[in-house]
Amino acid sequence: MPSLFSKALNGVSVKHCKNTAGSAAVRMPVPEKVVIPMLQHMGAPCEPLVKVKDTVTVGQLLGDSDAFLSAPIHSSVSGTVTAIDEFITAGGDKCKSITITTDGQQTVCPDVAPPVVNSREDLIKAARNCGLVGLGGAGFPTHIKLNPKNLSEVDTLVVNGAECEPFITCDMRLMLDRTESIVGGIKTVMKYLELKTCVIGIESNKPEAIEAMTKAVEGLPGVSVLTMKSSYPKGAEKVIIYEATGRVVEEGKLPADAGVIAMNVATISKLYDYLQTGMPLVEKMLTIDGGSIAEPKNIIAPIGTLIKDMVAFCGGYKSEPKKLLMGGPMMGICVMSDDFPLLKNNNAILAFDEAQCRTVKETACIRCGRCLRACPFDLAPAAMDKAYHMGNVDKLRELKVNLCMECGSCSYVCPAHRELAMYNKLGKRLLREAK
Repeated sequence: MPSLFSKALNGVSVKHCKNTAGSAAVRMPVPEKVVIPMLQHMGAPCEPLVKVKDTVTVGQLLGDSDAFLSAPIHSSVSGTVTAIDEFITAGGDKCKSITITTDGQQTVCPDVAPPVVNSREDLIKAARNCGLVGLGGAGFPTHIKLNPKNLSEVDTLVVNGAECEPFITCDMRLMLDRTESIVGGIKTVMKYLELKTCVIGIESNKPEAIEAMTKAVEGLPGVSVLTMKSSYPKGAEKVIIYEATGRVVEEGKLPADAGVIAMNVATISKLYDYLQTGMPLVEKMLTIDGGSIAEPKNIIAPIGTLIKDMVAFCGGYKSEPKKLLMGGPMMGICVMSDDFPLLKNNNAILAFDEAQCRTVKETACIRCGRCLRACPFDLAPAAMDKAYHMGNVDKLRELKVNLCMECGSCSYVCPAHRELAMYNKLGKRLLREAK
C-alpha cells in the first residue's frame, strides 16, 4: 500500500453551494412535540429515566447509560411525556425514543447550573454531564476524547472549521456570530489539558470566518489559524490533522495516538457555553437547504424537532422533495420521511428536488484510475469494489478497507457512476461478519 496521505492535499473539487452563508441563524418557535431518540452518539444507547405522563423541563436528564462509550440525553423542551417507543435510527440501529408534547413554556430544570471546573477531571465530568458529543458528524462522546490514556504525549488541539461539505454553512455562521465562545472553549481545553499548540483549520472559501477567527485569537500563545485549500474532504478528521500538524493517524488509531485532540468548532463552542450556563446540549444550529426548500436558512432548533416542522419554519416545500438528507450530499444519510427528528450531531437537512436527484445507471469499471487519484488516503477503491463483489474477505483486509472513511470522493469522480463508497461500507460489514 502506498504511504498514507500521500495525496491528502488534493481531494476533489465539488460545487460549494453555500447558499445560506449570509444568513445568521434564526431560532425557530418551540414545536408542538419532539421525539428524542436514546441513541444520538457513537456507542451504547441510553435507557429512559422517565415514564409516560411524566412532566419534564428543559435540560432535565431523560436517559443515561453505564456503558463506557455513551453520553446522557436531556430534554430540549418542557411538557409531558406522551410516548416511549421503539426507534430505528437512520443507520439501522434500534433504541428507544421519548415523545414529549410541549407546553410552550420552556421551563428550565432546577438542576441546571454552571458547573465548577478547577481541574481536568472537572472538565471531563462537565463534558459528560452536558451530554456533549462531536457535533461535526460522528457523534463521539466528548468526555472520552478529553481523557486520552496517553495525555502526556498529547500537545496539540486541532479545531475543525473546514466545513467542506456543499450547502452546509452553520459552522461558518458560528465562527462569525459566536466567535467568543469558540475562543473561550479553546482556552479552556488548552488550559486543563495543558496543550501547547492549537491550530484552527478553515477552508479558503470562508474568508470572513478566517478574518474573524484570526482577529479573535491574535495574541493568544500557541494559537493560529490555518487557511486550507478549498477542496473536499478537508474537514475529515484525519485529513485536517495531517494538514494542521503533518502527523498521520494510522489505521485503528485515535487522534490522541498522534498527539492531537481534534474538535469541531460547534463542539468546542458548546462546551464553553455549558460552562457558563449549565444548560446541557438541548438545541442545535443547522442549515436547511436544497432545491425543494422555499426559504433556505440557518436555524436553531430543539433536539428532537421533526424535519417537517423545521421545513415549515423555512417556508415549507416549494416542490416535492425526491430525497431527504441528514448532513451533506457527500456523507449525509438519507431518511425515509420528514417525520424523522433532529439529532445532536446533525448539521443540515437537505431536501433535494428531482433535478438534484438524477441518477445514472452503473456501468463496468473502465480502469481509468480517477478513484485512485481522488482518495485522500491513497486507497484503491476499484480493487475494493471487485473484492467486495467477489466476497474476498482476505483481499478486503489486505486493501485496508477499514481505513476508508466513506467520504464519497471515489464515487463522485467515477465516470462509470459506480457506488464505490457504498461498496466499501458493505465490504467493512463483510469483515465484521467474517470475525
